[in-house]
Amino acid sequence: MVLSNVISLIKLLFIKDKELYVFIRKITGYYPKNIDLYRLAFVHRSKPVKRPDGQWANNERLEYLGDAVLDTVVADYLYSTFPDKHEGFLTSTRAKIVQRESLNRVGNTLHIDAHVRASSHSSSHNSYICGNAVEAMVGAFYIDHGYKRARRFIIDRIIKQHFDINDLVSSETNFKSRLIEWTQKHRITIEFALIDTLADADNNPIFKTAIMLGDTFAADGTGYSKKESHQAASKKALERLNADRNFKQQILSTATA
Repeated sequence: MVLSNVISLIKLLFIKDKELYVFIRKITGYYPKNIDLYRLAFVHRSKPVKRPDGQWANNERLEYLGDAVLDTVVADYLYSTFPDKHEGFLTSTRAKIVQRESLNRVGNTLHIDAHVRASSHSSSHNSYICGNAVEAMVGAFYIDHGYKRARRFIIDRIIKQHFDINDLVSSETNFKSRLIEWTQKHRITIEFALIDTLADADNNPIFKTAIMLGDTFAADGTGYSKKESHQAASKKALERLNADRNFKQQILSTATA
């Protein structure tokens, strides 16, 4: 380990991107082996870079990979931490950790925005660029160091440093899970339907989802991902159920036997 650190420090003397190199070491606890992976992890699609082969690239592929690695590690961690909890609890708690709002908060706390390459217009309209970059960084780290170290980094440097698990367990921010639990309790059918795909001024896709409770339209919501639009629509549906007694009775009347 000491020799590895010495070699990394020697490399640091000659590397052209020292600031990013040190930044990744500070966040993850490990020096990068392939700094190019992390450069790409911070490239938003609004400002892609040209690769040596002439193709344009951004961080979306790394974001996809990082999302999958995060889901796996968080699920594994919660499964081990709460051996007596049921599947619904584990799913809900995992969602609170990996949701865009949470990862965006982590990204802002880590000042990832200082390293993200994105158009100024996109940065001002897409509030989840930092959260997406966190996922991409996880994907880059997984490729660079493998699953064992990625698991350690996620648990020690993301979950334990940025989340109070006890507080998280007692909070209720997953509106979709809450709505589904309510429909299951009252035997109401629920459907999430993608009704439109739009684009903002920077050509980022915006998804619009509608929720049907029984045969009745309950609410719709938009977001920069389908998951985000589901949460937005679910929040509106829950608020409507709480505020409109007649609507709630109408939905309850459609309960299945």
